[in-house]
Amino acid sequence: MNRRDEEKRRLLDAVLPHVMFDGWSREAFKHAAKDLDIDLLTFDRFFPGGPVDMVSFFIRDADDRMEAELEKRGVLSMKIRDRITLAIRLRLEMYAPHKDAVRKALTLLALPQNAALGMKLTAGTVSRMWYATGDRSSDFSYYTKRLTLSAVYSSTLLYWLDDTSDDCQNSWGFLDRRIENVMQFEKAKFKTRQVFSRRPDLGFFPSPGRFIRNLKAR
Repeated sequence: MNRRDEEKRRLLDAVLPHVMFDGWSREAFKHAAKDLDIDLLTFDRFFPGGPVDMVSFFIRDADDRMEAELEKRGVLSMKIRDRITLAIRLRLEMYAPHKDAVRKALTLLALPQNAALGMKLTAGTVSRMWYATGDRSSDFSYYTKRLTLSAVYSSTLLYWLDDTSDDCQNSWGFLDRRIENVMQFEKAKFKTRQVFSRRPDLGFFPSPGRFIRNLKAR
């Protein structure tokens, strides 16, 4: 982490305790500036986009720490299912001390003027999960994998925000079930591809390849 990011993290840490009462707002910045005994303009210098800019940093900073922790735990030695499960779980655990701040960040990013940024940040988190767990795909599966994981991560995040069970055990059970659903779907897709690849070219039920060629010929 460079010195600028270190300073941004220091400012973020000062703001987080005030988000519970003031949300991601200029008012929270004012209280944090007072706590640090610095000029409010310092926040403008490091976060020119205001609270939304700080929320973006909050999310990307958690992404950084997630990647570092995954590498530290030797994630590439695990099975793919365990890699993804660990990535999502770690990502949420990064937020554990700041659940209310996360909830308010989602509310801010849900505003029409911030919706595109919210989608971009989620896509960034998911891409970094895949990359950190060893995915280097560049074909169509690059997009399908990220769409699938985005749905799993987003639904688990929302469930986790309202989870009051001990150590969020209900959330981890929810996550396991979502991952299982994805695995079953992928198995079904694989079996379907196998069936079509082995199916004989019968007269009334042509193979997909022949069907497409016939359409082009017409």
